[in-house]
Amino acid sequence: MKIFVTRKVPGKASEKLSTSGNEVNVSSQSRPLTDQELLDGVAGVDAILSLLTDKIDGDVMDAAGPQLKVISNYAVGFDNINIKDATDRGIVVCNTPSDAVNEAVAELTWALILSLARRIVEADEATRRGAYKGWEPDIFLGHSLTGKTLGVVGLGRIGTMVAKRALGFGIKVLYNKRTPDPDVEKELGIKFATLDELLTTADIISLHVPLTEETRGMINKDLLVKTKPGAILINTARGPIVREDDLVESLRSGHLGGAGLDVYENEPNIHPELVGMENVILTPHIASATIEAREEMCELAVSGVLSALSGTMPPNIVNKEVWEKHRK
Repeated sequence: MKIFVTRKVPGKASEKLSTSGNEVNVSSQSRPLTDQELLDGVAGVDAILSLLTDKIDGDVMDAAGPQLKVISNYAVGFDNINIKDATDRGIVVCNTPSDAVNEAVAELTWALILSLARRIVEADEATRRGAYKGWEPDIFLGHSLTGKTLGVVGLGRIGTMVAKRALGFGIKVLYNKRTPDPDVEKELGIKFATLDELLTTADIISLHVPLTEETRGMINKDLLVKTKPGAILINTARGPIVREDDLVESLRSGHLGGAGLDVYENEPNIHPELVGMENVILTPHIASATIEAREEMCELAVSGVLSALSGTMPPNIVNKEVWEKHRK
């Protein structure tokens, strides 16, 4: 069978593809494929191993042909794939959630929080350019985290890990999700809050919701005006959840105290004003970029492809109804 990998990915498990007895074509490009390159690459294949930068819709699936069985996405999120189009065509879609990925994202979230609270990036840059002349009592004054309130928007696996890590800092945690989770509240000593209550109370707001039509642009000027003055916003989820124009305005006015962003509304483009703001930390979508997480993502993505092609239910099926229908 034919397998198309849209871009070389790190991880030893990729060797399993080349030794699987299938015809494997890995894109030679070290960048996201153009629309035409993607259409050409998938023609006639039985499986696609895609990245979150690949927009996979019905046109791409039809270009592959009716023999396409599985699309395995090297990412936890799958907003780059039209799930309805895949389901209508009987194509299995898989993703790569794992504890290693969740931990990596939670760790970067806290790295951004700590860096903003203690102004680490500003201090590092000043020191490197020779501004450090000796100890002073009032340079780069930051904020202690002890006694502050963290608001976690979206208490899934990653949001829960972020909340757990807050406890060691003596931070109160509020969370918001569709349905309150009494078990987690009891285990961690955290409290459910409406979104408005969370925004008006939290000193740190961390986003951990998936990108859906409901969450697209949810952090906009109407919600930002409700945030506690001086609060910081962290986004390691998906960029389009935040309206960057509105975020810039809130930061420019001084209402928000800072922002830590790993994802952007129009990746890879970043709002130019964000780049010049000292109270903003920007990282290039690296939340899951640990050796351990990327190894596990590769393993899961490859397993999704090879399992589906061999007739075995792959791990982490997004649209299980397709598999169940085929087995009836």
